[in-house]
Amino acid sequence: MKPRKNNPNRPKQPPGAPSTIKNLLKRFDQNLSDDSSDKHAEKIAHVLNTEDKEGIIRAALRKHYNSEELKPFQAELIKMHEHLEKTGKKMIILFDGRDASGKGGTIRRVIRYMNEKRYRVCALGKPNEVQKTELHMKRYIEQFPHAGEIVLFDRSWYNRAMVEPVMGFCTEAQYRRFLKKVVPYEENFILDGGKTILLKLYFSVSKEEQAKRFERRYNDPLRQWKLSEVDLQAQDLWDEFTNKKRVLLQKTHTQNSKWWIIRSDNKHLARKEAMKLILNTVRYHGRSRSLDFTPDPNIVIPGDIELKNMKLEQKKYGTALR
Repeated sequence: MKPRKNNPNRPKQPPGAPSTIKNLLKRFDQNLSDDSSDKHAEKIAHVLNTEDKEGIIRAALRKHYNSEELKPFQAELIKMHEHLEKTGKKMIILFDGRDASGKGGTIRRVIRYMNEKRYRVCALGKPNEVQKTELHMKRYIEQFPHAGEIVLFDRSWYNRAMVEPVMGFCTEAQYRRFLKKVVPYEENFILDGGKTILLKLYFSVSKEEQAKRFERRYNDPLRQWKLSEVDLQAQDLWDEFTNKKRVLLQKTHTQNSKWWIIRSDNKHLARKEAMKLILNTVRYHGRSRSLDFTPDPNIVIPGDIELKNMKLEQKKYGTALR
């Protein structure tokens, strides 16, 4: 049996306000002269029908309320960050997952109101010739946080467990050696002494939603730079990435170093639930008593549960769906 194409229980990603407005206005733009933006907007306002106007209003309101819903959690992130500074603790957050799964957008929301002097976002490129001869973890360890600092990795050392073996960027021996040694590395260099907090997040997007996001990147000149060699092959190599995800969870999800899977077809829900996970890793002073920090089980899945889900899907459909 082939995998089902649609999951009715999966939270859908509603079209964003910019794309909704752009699509509604596209058919009007070609009939208007090259006026200034103010005059252009004024003319379109006169020709839009009621249904179009309601669509724009709904999209704008959705964007506004989504933003407002995140703000209390963003305020809590500031409190948590202040606690880390006072106690001298360090935090490392890994944002891993497939391409176009929403990692970058979530990172931007997490850091939006934080003190930029006390966090760093690390998105390391390809290793240079010298780095290729060194321990794989070395260039990541060099980016680890100081006391009171948060480092957010936009892709991490787990590239060696996902992208590199699928794309042929590492040897099979290097891949297997990494899987064997990565958990002891984390326990020795990161978890030792309780001063460093490690949070591993895996953003899980469906194949259909990933294809939509790639299409948007391809057709938008402001986003085309995001398309990489890996992106262009991600859909064709979907099953290979799925298999590497299964092995990743089998080998590197442990009691002391857990993976949290975040369903990310709905970007807003993924961002909110990621913030909850971050906030739940630290007990800090002044934590809000009115906010609900309980993760949504439809969005947040522990790594061991996700592994069980993948095995059930494999048995039922012949392949895991994510």
